[in-house]
Amino acid sequence: MRITYLTAGGAGMFCGSCMHDNTLSSALIDLGHDVQLIPLYTPIRTDEQNVSINKVFLGGINVFLQQKVAFFRRLPPLLDGWLNHPWIIDRVASRGIHTSPQELGSITVSMLRGESGHQKKELLRLTKWLSEDVRPNLVNLTNILIGGCIPAIKRRLDVPIFVTLQGDDLFLDSLPSPHRDQAMTEVHRLATEVDGFITFSQHYADFMSGYLKISRNRIQVVPLGIRLEDFSKYSGNPKENRPPTIGYFARICPEKGFHLLVEAFLLLRKMRGTEKARLKVGGWLDEKNIPFFQEQLQKLKQENNTEMFEYVGAPERREKVDFFREVDVCSVPTTYPESKGLFVLESLASGVPVVQPRHGSFPELISATKGGYLFNPGDAEDLAANLNQLLTDSSARVELGQRGQQKVIETFTAEVMARKTIDVYSQFTS
Repeated sequence: MRITYLTAGGAGMFCGSCMHDNTLSSALIDLGHDVQLIPLYTPIRTDEQNVSINKVFLGGINVFLQQKVAFFRRLPPLLDGWLNHPWIIDRVASRGIHTSPQELGSITVSMLRGESGHQKKELLRLTKWLSEDVRPNLVNLTNILIGGCIPAIKRRLDVPIFVTLQGDDLFLDSLPSPHRDQAMTEVHRLATEVDGFITFSQHYADFMSGYLKISRNRIQVVPLGIRLEDFSKYSGNPKENRPPTIGYFARICPEKGFHLLVEAFLLLRKMRGTEKARLKVGGWLDEKNIPFFQEQLQKLKQENNTEMFEYVGAPERREKVDFFREVDVCSVPTTYPESKGLFVLESLASGVPVVQPRHGSFPELISATKGGYLFNPGDAEDLAANLNQLLTDSSARVELGQRGQQKVIETFTAEVMARKTIDVYSQFTS
């Protein structure tokens, strides 16, 4: 099968969606399929072998300039095509340039309007290249937010189009008024032209059916999968000379619940058996969330717990694997119903059990893997109690870790994910 997968770059940061897209594309290639993973906006960053092409379409610089200045919408592609070069985009993204919520809202609406939006030239550049150079027999978009290109692709290529749903609602609901309502109008229009949707949990499929106003049977569930070549070599059994250690591996931001884990950690340090507990944290920290991060550090400092806290930054693959070897239990207590949860699989693949909120994809992941506990969302005391229970009961901790690891090895691999994805695609291709 010749597959085009359109993924959205994260402007230099590790992004769960583009990491999933890269893992899936790589696994599909391993199965013998011809896959082009095409970055939009910016190049992608992943801690595995990057299989995306060395091109960027709908480059972030051109998208922004064409939104703001009519002159750039009329420039011939030969004059502004160089602005889509990955090196140029990476250089600009590394400067940490941010747009206001109002600007982001207007760009989102314009992009969703496709050929009626300000970025029509960029969309036509993409569809021309796909039809003349790639000629896929199926196209998969990483989310509905980049769906403005769907009508043009269908008209020019006449192939099935899939959209993966992985947190689209969070971004849309964050847009300011009136852009949120305008964007939803365009999303509902575009959803009618999609042949099929894919997501990772029954919960999110049910939710997005209502959110997009589409029939539930149009959304197929394909559970997440990860590569295990390095994770499965290790076990998360605690070292005897190490204090009990909680791990957090995700983006440092309020949505991922980092502040909730800090609150639970302070409570945990006052509980019997976990007075010497440590908190080890890894994940991307962008400029806008530095004040939030510093606020959490101040909470630790006020109770003299900074020495029991370690932040390791956003490590590459090898260091990430080592991170999970050095913790006894993991928790990323998101404040919203998470649609993915890659960190759960990475932790369990290392033999490290998890404690996650009882919402989003987590109940399904815990039920399928038997690799951890669930707590009441937003309840720091309940989170601390569950962490204490695991950290003071080594036999339960090891049993959960080993059981979760085995289930991930059996069920949540990149190969299994790729095979199930092909099963879905095959329903729409001859």
